[in-house]
Amino acid sequence: MNSKNLTTAERNHMQRVKSLPCALCNAPGPSDAHHIDQGSHFTVVALCYECHRGNNGWHGNKAYWRLRKWAELDALNETLRRLAA
Repeated sequence: MNSKNLTTAERNHMQRVKSLPCALCNAPGPSDAHHIDQGSHFTVVALCYECHRGNNGWHGNKAYWRLRKWAELDALNETLRRLAA
């Protein structure tokens, strides 16, 4: 499913995630919605540009992630915790 085929619930969930601060470094939102599994729009993580697509981010060399000793599921847990708060 691509972004043009999002359901209303998926679109609303992703908008809420994007409004959160970065799950990894706490940079204020808006954030990117990083998909743990492409096409699964409910398993998205709130990440700032640097922690997501920056040189040291998830799609870079992952240095920030190694320093924090986090995996995607840790960031998903933090995102979900913030959504539930």
